[in-house]
Amino acid sequence: MSKEQSTEEKIREAAKSVFIAKGFDGCTSREIAKEAGMNVALVNYYFCSKKQLFKLVFEAVMEDFMLSTVEVFKKDLSLESKMRIFIEKEYEFLTLHPDIPRFILSELSRGDKCEFDHAKILEKVGNTGVFEELIEAQEKGVIRKMDLTNIMLLITANCHYPFMAKPLMKYINKLEEEQYTERLMLQKQYVTEMLIGYLFIQKNK
Repeated sequence: MSKEQSTEEKIREAAKSVFIAKGFDGCTSREIAKEAGMNVALVNYYFCSKKQLFKLVFEAVMEDFMLSTVEVFKKDLSLESKMRIFIEKEYEFLTLHPDIPRFILSELSRGDKCEFDHAKILEKVGNTGVFEELIEAQEKGVIRKMDLTNIMLLITANCHYPFMAKPLMKYINKLEEEQYTERLMLQKQYVTEMLIGYLFIQKNK
């Protein structure tokens, strides 16, 4: 890795850390520079502006977030097997990056101020053929007939909320970090069986 690449990577990583912790509006280029161990002029030299740097970081976070989805749905497996693996991957990713869902939702709620090229991310998911596979499975009576948006909401709500609600759940139930992690592992099992049992019709016979 060249010195220039190394410098850019350090700035990106520092920006990612600061943006996730404070959001776009909650931090300054000076804070990012400090986190990277550099001066503001150098940060601006490589990335022109905080907005441009944020756009690159946000797109990278979204791609990381969707990567496991793409890899799972590309596999030559039954739809049920893909769904089970997908939920497993979601919990694995969120265990390692619990602040990502909150960060994404918070920044998207800023509306037009949060600009990123979401089309290429959706294209990667679409290219796996999973949407067509879901529609075909519905037509064959393999899974319950639901709008794809509702299926996404159902899965996302059950996978993401346990991580987003972590501070509240720990406080209410007086749980230590290790105890809550144990609950999350159990929750993953409950969520998997609940979603598979509801979505796949043959499971209810």
